[in-house]
Amino acid sequence: MALTKIQDQIIEEFSAFEDWMDRYNYLIELGHDLPAIDPKFKTDEYLINGCQSKVWLHADFENGKMHFTADSDAIIVKGIVALLIRVMNQQEASEIMNADLYFIDKIGLKENLSPTRSNGLVSMVKKMKMYSLAYYAKHKA
Repeated sequence: MALTKIQDQIIEEFSAFEDWMDRYNYLIELGHDLPAIDPKFKTDEYLINGCQSKVWLHADFENGKMHFTADSDAIIVKGIVALLIRVMNQQEASEIMNADLYFIDKIGLKENLSPTRSNGLVSMVKKMKMYSLAYYAKHKA
């Protein structure tokens, strides 16, 4: 499914909630539904710098598409990374590298996070785009 279509679905889902407490609860639910990362990737090598919480992110390239798995020790952050994976998983590396992740602003995510969580969100997006750039460069060379 196209990045824009997935983002539009997320915007629609979040619009059903009246306030941010309901949205936080939904993020927590999404985090609970995040598929488990292989324990061998829960090492310092896969930690994302810039996050206050621990966030492990692993990327792979399968059949021309990026595949991400992640985990966090913070329940809301786990929900945030679940949203990012939902949007960017199984997409072509070039699409991820150039993606405008407009859903973040449309659902009010960045403005309703603490400054440290907001910085962590930016770090997660950067890391996913960097993985995509690396795989793109490796497979297009």
